[in-house]
Parts: sequence; structure tokens; C-alpha cells
Amino acid sequence: MEKKIKMIESFILEKMKSSRLPALSLGIMQKGKVIYQRGFGRRNLEDGQPATPDTLYGIGSITKSFTCLSLLQLQEESRLSLSDPVSDYLDFNLKPAGRTVEIQHLMSHTSGIPGLAYAEAAILNSVGEEVEDVPVGDVEDMLTFIRESQDWLETEPGKRWFYLNEGYVLLGGIIARVSGISYQKYLKENIFSPLEMNRTFFSRENVEADKDAACPYLVTDNERIPQSYLYGSITSDGGIISNVQDMLKYLKLFLQKEDNEIITPGSLIEMMQPRINTPSLQLYQEINNQKVVKADYSLDNHPGYYGLGLSIEEDFFGYRKIGHGGSVLVATAQLNFIPEEELGLVLLANGSGYPLSQLSSYLLALLLEEDPDRLDFRQSETRLEKLTGTYQAFQGNYSLEISRQGDFLKLKNISSSLGDEEILIPDRLAEERIELFALQGGKKLPVEFYFQEGETVLLYGRYKLKKVSELVD
Repeated sequence: MEKKIKMIESFILEKMKSSRLPALSLGIMQKGKVIYQRGFGRRNLEDGQPATPDTLYGIGSITKSFTCLSLLQLQEESRLSLSDPVSDYLDFNLKPAGRTVEIQHLMSHTSGIPGLAYAEAAILNSVGEEVEDVPVGDVEDMLTFIRESQDWLETEPGKRWFYLNEGYVLLGGIIARVSGISYQKYLKENIFSPLEMNRTFFSRENVEADKDAACPYLVTDNERIPQSYLYGSITSDGGIISNVQDMLKYLKLFLQKEDNEIITPGSLIEMMQPRINTPSLQLYQEINNQKVVKADYSLDNHPGYYGLGLSIEEDFFGYRKIGHGGSVLVATAQLNFIPEEELGLVLLANGSGYPLSQLSSYLLALLLEEDPDRLDFRQSETRLEKLTGTYQAFQGNYSLEISRQGDFLKLKNISSSLGDEEILIPDRLAEERIELFALQGGKKLPVEFYFQEGETVLLYGRYKLKKVSELVD
């Protein structure tokens, strides 16, 4: 275990450095016990305060699982049913394809209403980007806003996954309507307090009074700019602010097999059951131990599903991986667990940097004693990154620059008059030869890299080039 922990710590610090993420806190639980917790980096760059497992961060959309848990509690008390029409509780009159939207449709993002970007607008405006504002102050405002979207509806309920923050705002309104108290108070009384999550908040007052709260940062290529949370503007869809210690208590709820005082095992199982496939498709497959881009882009080729406030990956090294991510841009979060192994983790950070979903997958692979480099995103990181640099043709009379752009490579003629930039798309990622392609005039142009006697060789159209230097940041 000690070797795994050192690998985890090194990987985290490497990715924090490369993405300029100020602080991150991690907690790992297995068999009902916390086996690791630590803070990395600085929760406040101004005075250098270190992050700890107690540091407060916004958890973003992990809040959605709390919202679903609350609704299942109310269902267990026979105060509502997930199959009830939303219009039984709110002045909601949208009927996609003439069908009734039920509570469970909002919980599983299958209402048939595409995302309407109210939260995105609020977040972008809060960091100084001027976009069209959506003046939503409460559930009544949201109902007025969403009522105008009748012509924006896409499918009948239950047919397709459209991530809908607006729907979760309405769910918070249903919880308040049925319980007779505010959404925030309901969660405090029925989830936070019973689980002893005593430093999990919604309000500015609580966070600013806390001695171990991370400053949220807008992380850009050149700056890390202090920001503030959208207190009150984002609630049941992403408003919780918590810490690793408290979130591990929440995680334990999903990992433990014994009964608990707040929800039945049956309701937890209901949250974790796949309801709808998510639109991400499996891109790579292994053929003869080589990663190859899969040509099947049909909607049947899906590795991921959504339940009720939780995402489900059915085959993570043969295990089910369940959880949710969260982002309010100035803070990010990830919660994932492997039910069969009673293993899970929580990652919280005070900015957007290296994707915590990828970091979580890497760490879980290590903990499961699997090779994390088999993960698809690691193929792009490890095999594409080593191709970046400056390449020259025979006697240096023609030069190209290759840089990585996410899961692609970007090819740029150093002499701009010879052509524009091109995006190179992975096709085969083998150890000895990496094949990509560019699209030119509607045709597919193969682009190949191979390694020979310590050199990296590029075949591009009519040219053969060799790597002569690394890129300089």
C-alpha cells in the first residue's frame, strides 16, 4: 500500500503543477474505514495556507445526489412518488412530445428538455465574462424562465439524456413544497446532521466564518484569480460546500452494507441503477494489445449510464464504478466508488485544472491493482505527449511543430505561408508506431509516427521529418 500511496501522491503533484491547480484534498475509504486522507498545495495563495482534509470547497453537481437522496427519503415516507408528475407540486406545464414529465425524469436528466444554460451564464458572469444573464433568484423565477422553452423541447420523457441543471432547481422546489421547509434546511436536518457532516454548508456566513476554507480561483494560462462562490444563486443543482472529512461520511452511506438511520438499502440501490445511457461513446478498443480508434460511433456503443443523481460505468476493469463530478469553474470535485470492493474516494479542488474525473480513475485503478496506463485518457497523455516537439525534414529545409490539444495533436507549419494549422486525430496507438489522420478536402490523410534508434520520425504526406527539439512553454 505504501508504494501505491507514493505513486498517488506523485501523480497528483505532477498534474497539479502542470495544470496550475492551487489546492486539492483527497480522502480514500475501504471496508468502512478511512485509509488515506491528505491535502495538497495551498488553499490560499495570498498567505500560503496549506490545504488539509478539513478544507472547505464547493462540490458542485455532486449536490445532485443529495437532492435525489432527499426525494427518496420523502418517497419512503409516502409523501411523494418518483412517478408523480412534476405539475402535481409546481406550476410546471411543459409536455415534451405531449407527454407528462415526472419527478424521476428530472432526477435522471431524461425530461426531454435540453440544458438551458442558466448555471453556465451565472458562473461565467461571476468571473467577469459578459454573457446573457438569466435572472433566476428562486424556484418561481426558474419556473418562469423554463416555461418559455416549449419550442426548445427535443424528445419525449425517458428517451434521451440531456443534463438539465434547471430540472434540479425544480426538484429542490419540490422538496421544499413537500417538506414545508427550505431545501437547505431539509438537507441539514435529514442528511447533514444525522451523518454528522457538521461543516457542510450553503451560506456565505458559514463558509467565511470557517478557519479552513479554500479560496476559489479562476485558473487561466497566466493567472490564478481569487473569486467567490455563487451563494444562493446555485442551490439544489450544485450549491453545497463541504470538505473531505464530511464527504467520506456521505460516501460511507453508499459503501456500507448494514442498515442506516436515514435511508433504506433499497433506495440506495435505486439511485445506482442505470436509467439511461449517457452520450459519450467508447472510442478505443484493444486489438492485439494495441489501442485502436473504434469505427462504431452509434448510440448503442455507450460505456456510461446515469441513474438518479449518480453516473454509472459498468466496466471499469471489470468493476462497476459509480459516482458524480462537480464544477462551478472556481472549484471542482469528484466522488467515485466501487461497490463490490467497498472502495471509494473523494477529490475536492479550488479551481479547474487537471480533470478530477481522470485523476479519480487513475487512483482507483492503482488501488484495484490495475494498470492505470490502460485507461483511454492515459493513451492520449502518455503516447501523444511524447510526440510533441519541433520536426525537420531533410537538411532542415522544412519544419513542423507538433503540439498536444487534449485528445488530439495539432500540426503547425513553422513558416505560416506554407499552410494553416491542422488537427490530427488518433487512429492506432501502438507502442512502436502511432497512426493519426488529418482531414483535407473531405479526404483522410494518414499521418504516422515511429521510433527508430532513439529518434522520433514523422511521415506526413510527401514528407519525412525527424524530431529535433521539445516544445518550449
